[in-house]
Amino acid sequence: MVRQVSLPSQLIAGYQAFLAGGLRAEQDRYRELAQSGQSPEIMVIGCCDSRCSPEVIFNARPGELFVVRNIANLVPPYAPDAHAHGVSAALEFGVMALRVKHIVVLGHAQCGGVKAFAEDAEPLTPGDFIGNWMKLMTPATERIGPRGNRPMGEYLTMLEQANVALSLDNLMTFPRLRAKVERGEIRLHGAYFGVATGQLSVRDPASGKFIQVAAEDYARLFSRPQF
Repeated sequence: MVRQVSLPSQLIAGYQAFLAGGLRAEQDRYRELAQSGQSPEIMVIGCCDSRCSPEVIFNARPGELFVVRNIANLVPPYAPDAHAHGVSAALEFGVMALRVKHIVVLGHAQCGGVKAFAEDAEPLTPGDFIGNWMKLMTPATERIGPRGNRPMGEYLTMLEQANVALSLDNLMTFPRLRAKVERGEIRLHGAYFGVATGQLSVRDPASGKFIQVAAEDYARLFSRPQF
């Protein structure tokens, strides 16, 4: 008698599709990774948002990306103390153990955490874990100034992108990572994903502006004919 496993039916169906597709196509790679261990060159710090999976956006194969996700893709400043630091622990492993060569902070449009912070939303629980976490974003609001008469959508986009820049700055507060960046051993990148459009933009360190990646390919694939 076969026991029924306790998982949502959607996950079981997804796994069955993975067995027939992804696993069959990548089984040798999985076996190799199991024996030799992982050695990704790229670390991505992204948001927990279910619409913004880095592996999907970058069409990554197994073992290609080392990913850490949290509310609003935040990187806290370096704080060596006795408390638990999930993002810092992931950074420590990625930088010192895996020796990644690139770290990408991936922000996105319609970020719920950023919106809650901007609107000073009521806490969801007495502990207000989200609110306390999002206080890390305060310096980003100072960069762009008060909302003023700007439309909320425009202001949120500015804040989401300023938050990417803030996380990049906070990465440089980690002494060993900073040393590796200064020696050219690791490169830092900021990126921004449009949920509705699927457009990906990368931050230009010199200007601070976000420039669309593969703009011509995007226009060719998704532009609508004009009548």
